[in-house]
Amino acid sequence: MSEIDKYIDSFPTSTKEKLVQLNQIIRGLLPMATEKMSYQMPTYYYHENVVHFAGYKKHIGFYPTPSAVEIFEKELGNFKYAKGSIQFPLDQPLPTDLIIRIVRYRLDEVKLKHNIK
Repeated sequence: MSEIDKYIDSFPTSTKEKLVQLNQIIRGLLPMATEKMSYQMPTYYYHENVVHFAGYKKHIGFYPTPSAVEIFEKELGNFKYAKGSIQFPLDQPLPTDLIIRIVRYRLDEVKLKHNIK
């Protein structure tokens, strides 16, 4: 069991289900990335940290960097967000389409920054 899987497994079922779903989305979009714990959060690393996420009592924290939050700010609707973070409430479905687009944006951003084809 990976460090990320152990982290996810430590949460109550309702939180764990959302963390598993989020992790599967990210893992599917970033198969080339290294999975690790950074800042005590699951992190996907590909030449730099691409995204982090974390479980909390009432929400899932998603950390796609300030640039991604700024780009997708108009689509965040009623989600709480700050400079580099977005909160997805546990009592609502994960916005999977939005998450996919944000992760893809971050991957493109990393590739451009590091001159990766």
